[in-house]
Amino acid sequence: MLFGEHYGALEGSKVLLLGVGGVGSMALDCLYRSGVRDITIVDCDTYDITNLNRQLWSELHVNESKVEALAQHYEGITALHVKIDEAWVRSFDFSSFDVVLDAIDDTHAKLALAQKCYAKLISATGSAKKTDPTQVRVDSIWRTQGDTFAAKIRRELKRRRFDRNYRCVYSPENPRIKDKGSFMAVTGAFGLAMCAECVKKLMEIRR
Repeated sequence: MLFGEHYGALEGSKVLLLGVGGVGSMALDCLYRSGVRDITIVDCDTYDITNLNRQLWSELHVNESKVEALAQHYEGITALHVKIDEAWVRSFDFSSFDVVLDAIDDTHAKLALAQKCYAKLISATGSAKKTDPTQVRVDSIWRTQGDTFAAKIRRELKRRRFDRNYRCVYSPENPRIKDKGSFMAVTGAFGLAMCAECVKKLMEIRR
């Protein structure tokens, strides 16, 4: 009822989700509940006790592969237990996917993704060390601000003479601490914003 005639775009789409941690797992849940079923998730990590504060289903699968565990809860998705690094990005065929969601934190892999599939890319920047979900925004990589991780990506893209555009989820909120630490209200908001941007893009592609 909400999306009307465009809902079919979600049912017939194909999405690649890279990274299923605090941001990625929430994006996956949102996409699946919105009607997207052809989803491939990629991650090489296993659930750790430190993931329980922010990663969906982690409490049931400590020490298990994240992608294989999630495949048990989202029937029909494809799980690839693979390390996402620059070499993998350069060798992988992205052509069959409508949208590529980047929820990883490897800088070199993120840069390779931007260079290879910017036209279908939605990327998340730094969600850790922040506490205010109302500051989460979506914009062009070139208009991100107040986020040190996004600034690093921009500098490296300029150094590589990359001048194309793609969408990013980011927050300009200043980090609350210097050490590690994440709050699900923020990581979850990142994932939901990523899902919403993906849904918007899918309906535009198939309109």
